[in-house]
Amino acid sequence: MTYSPRNSVKESEEAHRKAMQVTTICEELNIVLDPIDWKTSGMRASVAVNAIEISDLLGLSRQDSDAILRLVQIRLFERAARATIHTQPVPKALIWSPVDVIRPQPFLSLWVITMETDERIAIAEYLKNGQRVYEHYELNSADEKQLAALFGPMQTGEYQLGNTITIGERERQYTGEIIYILPPGKAIAGRKNSSRGYHTIAGKSYVNDVSSRYLVDCHDGFPHIVNQSQVVS
Repeated sequence: MTYSPRNSVKESEEAHRKAMQVTTICEELNIVLDPIDWKTSGMRASVAVNAIEISDLLGLSRQDSDAILRLVQIRLFERAARATIHTQPVPKALIWSPVDVIRPQPFLSLWVITMETDERIAIAEYLKNGQRVYEHYELNSADEKQLAALFGPMQTGEYQLGNTITIGERERQYTGEIIYILPPGKAIAGRKNSSRGYHTIAGKSYVNDVSSRYLVDCHDGFPHIVNQSQVVS
């Protein structure tokens, strides 16, 4: 159906129905939308959360629940990350990467937002007063208790705590210090999709199903979580 600027009765009824549908889906996801001005703008009405535009009603009404949640997360994770930066102009987000942590946690999810400047900012998604909120997550890399609460007990690997290694990620190389050794994870080769970006798992291949994983501080924000196969040297 093509929507023209003319606010016909049929279009207005459709916009009202879709606005109610999207609002109901978001309520089930613990997302509180700003009022949708479907009366004035019809299916082109802006859908926003705390004045942050997510999409127009036409685009959002075509999405299922999972896709709507991801669109909201993309916008609100980026806004929370940009709010931590006090320089001008504020860089945009390039990559949204979920962090694999043990459960339970006080948050729903933890993500690392990589900015245009390569700064890595951790944002946690919480459920507070029945609503999803997004806040900067402060990690103290020297606090072993905090690291263990996130990733489980310290493990052993081919490389040792305090070793300086070079890793391959997103077709680039980074050098940093191993600050924690995580439980083994699946050995991954090739490229893994990520929201609005990608990870590149570089380095040599391993035939085992699992490999050592490391938390590596490259002094660019939240440490990198890497598999053994990503270690270049």
